[in-house]
Amino acid sequence: MNEADPMTWEMATFLVGSLAFLALVAVVVVWQIFATWRSKMSVAREEAYRALAEASAAAHQRTADELRRTARVLEDLQVRTAEMERLLKEVG
Repeated sequence: MNEADPMTWEMATFLVGSLAFLALVAVVVVWQIFATWRSKMSVAREEAYRALAEASAAAHQRTADELRRTARVLEDLQVRTAEMERLLKEVG
């Protein structure tokens, strides 16, 4: 072995191991950052679905109210039409 060479096998092994450890730590950190980001996106998507469901329920309620109002108007028209038919039969 050359005495002028400052690199020994022990030092080279330590450096390679240190680099591998740092690379592993970097991979885990990036992985966790993306996992956190996915989680936040999932929460945002669920909130959007919840808002959509609430809007849909409100629209359904408005439609049901309008349908009840229309049914009452139709019932009134049927009563009036029946009265007019009766009156026309009496007169004619």
